[in-house]
Amino acid sequence: MKILLMSILAGFLSLFGGDLHLFSVPNADGKYNASVVEKALEANGFVISANSEMNGPFMKQFSQSDFSQFNLLTAYHKVHAESLVKAHPDAGIFVPMGFGIYQRSGEKELHVSILTAAAMTKIAGFKAKEFALIEKEALSSLKKALPNAKITMSETSLPAEGKLLSRYVKASSSESWKSDKEETEMMIEDGLKPAGFVMSNFTDYNFALGEKSPFDFYDTYSICKLKVIYTVAKTRPEAAAFAPCTLMVYKKKDANEIVMGFPGVYNWMSSARVNDPEAKAVLVQAQKDFETVLQSTVE
Repeated sequence: MKILLMSILAGFLSLFGGDLHLFSVPNADGKYNASVVEKALEANGFVISANSEMNGPFMKQFSQSDFSQFNLLTAYHKVHAESLVKAHPDAGIFVPMGFGIYQRSGEKELHVSILTAAAMTKIAGFKAKEFALIEKEALSSLKKALPNAKITMSETSLPAEGKLLSRYVKASSSESWKSDKEETEMMIEDGLKPAGFVMSNFTDYNFALGEKSPFDFYDTYSICKLKVIYTVAKTRPEAAAFAPCTLMVYKKKDANEIVMGFPGVYNWMSSARVNDPEAKAVLVQAQKDFETVLQSTVE
């Protein structure tokens, strides 16, 4: 009886939808791909940070891929991201945001997954009107790129098993911030490769903000671990919306600290309902490795 009630409850909750918008479009002829999505985003005010094709790396490292297409595309909206980050600096974890684009081998549909505005709000820990504005523009872009797509919501998210936002703070000052920045980012970059991480993109977001920026610096790194993406994609490819992970590193002009932060892997487990033991194991290890790298910069 208890199992029956839990099944009924799970089915009831799924009606409300989860944290991901999911697009599925007929694509037996291969007409749709990541380039089509990229062009639509650019035409709608987004800046493309990276469009990484993953099948090549999968084949090189694992000699196998379950997909005919698998791309990790990251982008940010030029107008809405600026007002968002100026008002809420920690929103840089979505500058850029992820678009998972994939089609399994032998499958006749292409899929795209992105976070909902509600999910971004939950992860960041604060409300901002820009989340909804960015969501609206992203959905509009995808509808134009994939006009025949079926649009659904993911299943209701699982309870989070850890912090959704991992955040670290390092003391700094108006006199020492340049050397502090150099030291911090050098330690991050030096620590990533030995832990198996790859930096797919680097964004000097302060340059985009211009002379009136409220920050001394604002950098974001797009970081991924191939084994994590490969393993998770076998059961939950929609989790590609979280990959690569965006690491923010910034200092406000009126603050005496450098802030670092990234969305934890517990988002993958919760929002994308990753419960495969092997996938969870590589995610948890990646979280530990990433935290170790950042912790070393503040000690």
